[in-house]
Amino acid sequence: MTSTTAPTPQPASTQPAGSAGGPQSSTVPQPDFKAIKERQRATWSSGDYAVVGTTLQIVGERLCEAVDLRFDERVLDVAAGNGNASLAAARRGADVTATDYVGALLERAGERAAADRLSIRLQEADAEALPFEDGSFDVVLSTFGVMFTPNQEAAAREMLRVCRTGGRIGLANWTPDGFIGQLFRLIGRHVPPPPGLRSPALWGTPERLDELFAGHEVAATSQVFSFRYRSPEHWLDVFRTFYGPTNRAFAALDGERQASLEADILDLLTRSNRGGSETLIVPSAYLEVVVTKR
Repeated sequence: MTSTTAPTPQPASTQPAGSAGGPQSSTVPQPDFKAIKERQRATWSSGDYAVVGTTLQIVGERLCEAVDLRFDERVLDVAAGNGNASLAAARRGADVTATDYVGALLERAGERAAADRLSIRLQEADAEALPFEDGSFDVVLSTFGVMFTPNQEAAAREMLRVCRTGGRIGLANWTPDGFIGQLFRLIGRHVPPPPGLRSPALWGTPERLDELFAGHEVAATSQVFSFRYRSPEHWLDVFRTFYGPTNRAFAALDGERQASLEADILDLLTRSNRGGSETLIVPSAYLEVVVTKR
């Protein structure tokens, strides 16, 4: 997952307080967004997300096709991580600015761009307070990134603000019921999220998108990305080592509770595997979204 704002060091922040994905109770206290964001930055700075992120490149390519990108259009990649959408846009001739609030991730995006001889600008930025003027971009993109912002309304407003009228916002968001959505809920049972924090997986529902982008044209298409690894154990080893949220979840638990989390994740992987006994192929549903700003 690429992101400017991301799950808390306890990745259970991907699980909403109370019911899974349901409305928030009026009695739930307002989250401390600033503190959560600082913990998120530490989470995404742990491990090496690029090891996982590069496998998701096809999602960025599909998204650039979905927004029907034009040559020379001004593109902003929000929560760009290691640059999947940025590189895809640059390959299509766009004028690309990649932002993330973890500088190390942007450095990996820059390395990849240089290797492919592509030109992109890199700028550290908070998705909830983008340092750009109104209407600065023709297209705003985010693949599995902006969905992890703690203040969802603020992030949506910022994307709309920096996008010109008639421009497009392209998003790829994990769904609540897909594999990653199930993983979020599972981790949330082991490492509870901060009270009152909305689930990032709500960005993978048409209802929430209609709320966040009310008054604008929202088109959403169901897509699937398949994780391909040697075995459930291989997937877990990679994600436990390199993927910040999983890395931090295990670090937050003692040995016995680590073993319980490991067993639950391996069970989910085994149940989700369509690759048979010889390999691991786990489909994970996501929503491909194009918002046209009115």
